[in-house]
Amino acid sequence: MQVALDDYVWAAGVATDLVNTAPEVWHGEDKLPDLASLVAFAELHSIPVITRPSDLRAVHRLRVAVRDLIDQPIHDRLINGATALTSTAAQVTLLAGAGNARWAVSLKPTATTSDALSLVCGIGILGVVRTLGTERFHACGAPTCQGAFIDTTRPGRRRYCMPGLCGNRVNVANHRARRAAHQPRTKSV
Repeated sequence: MQVALDDYVWAAGVATDLVNTAPEVWHGEDKLPDLASLVAFAELHSIPVITRPSDLRAVHRLRVAVRDLIDQPIHDRLINGATALTSTAAQVTLLAGAGNARWAVSLKPTATTSDALSLVCGIGILGVVRTLGTERFHACGAPTCQGAFIDTTRPGRRRYCMPGLCGNRVNVANHRARRAAHQPRTKSV
């Protein structure tokens, strides 16, 4: 597997999705409870599936490490943490393309799914810090959510870890509150 250094938006999205599989985000339900769910997550994100029994524990540790970096976005801490995540890299190569060349990082031949996820998360964090800055690391803005995310949107105004879920819940709650405020009150006798 090769991860292009300019694919940081995709890689940061994978890191965000990974941290938001944690039980604290889903009120106690772990979205990566077993190897089958890890394989499904990897396939969904085009990560090579080469799992070992210890891979699930390694991915759970990775999830905690990435969440810790997002929660404390201090420049040097992000750089050092993300650099450690990329330790599974074998080499950096120049990919020749149609009219442009891109730098990419390759995995070691013995790399597992957890190694690949670690590399992808590290590239995502490093790319966002370099290109967009440390202010792009956030906790979810929904009052009942414990999620976190890396904002790679152009304007940098994303508020929710899962806009389709958390953003929708907030919008529905606000709509119901507005509707309740405008409902005429009936007097009971």
